[in-house]
Amino acid sequence: MNITPQEALERCETLMLDMDGTILDLAFDNFVWLDLVPRRYAAANNMTYEEAREKLIEKYRSVQGDLSWYCLDHWNDRLGIDVVKVHHDVTYRIGYLPGALEFLRKLRELDKRVLLVTNSHPDTLELKDAVTGLGDYFDGMHSSHAYGHAKESQSFWRALRDDVGFDIGTTLFVDDSQPVLRSAQDYGVRMLVTVTRPATTEPVRHGSDFRGVEGIGDLLD
Repeated sequence: MNITPQEALERCETLMLDMDGTILDLAFDNFVWLDLVPRRYAAANNMTYEEAREKLIEKYRSVQGDLSWYCLDHWNDRLGIDVVKVHHDVTYRIGYLPGALEFLRKLRELDKRVLLVTNSHPDTLELKDAVTGLGDYFDGMHSSHAYGHAKESQSFWRALRDDVGFDIGTTLFVDDSQPVLRSAQDYGVRMLVTVTRPATTEPVRHGSDFRGVEGIGDLLD
């Protein structure tokens, strides 16, 4: 992309936004999957937290980038614990990234079609929408689970385009995942921006192949 992220926002007709790590603080998901789930798994299997965490990270990596990685039903079955309940137990940790809510509110003043495009499981999407009300700011919310393929797959982008009819030349897609952005790029989406600080508990990420903004609100600067 040979234009700035701010120019991309100005030129686009369709704006596609990821959810976790772009609009909502990825610190919630990191806490659930890297702290709370291992603790529940350890308690259920008479293991130490460290042993459980190491074992689970191996399991996570084995399906990373596949739709199964994002599927709560998959993890319920594979881990033998209610991961949906785990999410519900800590809803107080769900929140917007700095500047994200203000950004969504200001988007209403722009003539853009705004779509949420997420790998989040429908149960998680429903929960986060109920907590934050983010659905009020989008013309449509699309989970990869509805298409049977994760955003890392070309099949996802074909199915999404058949469904919502976006133009690859006038669509801006913003995500924090480099594999997802590369997949969108391979499909032909021309305007791509990465969020470099998807979690408030982590430092800014460096070394992306894509133009970046620390937070989604920076697109309006």
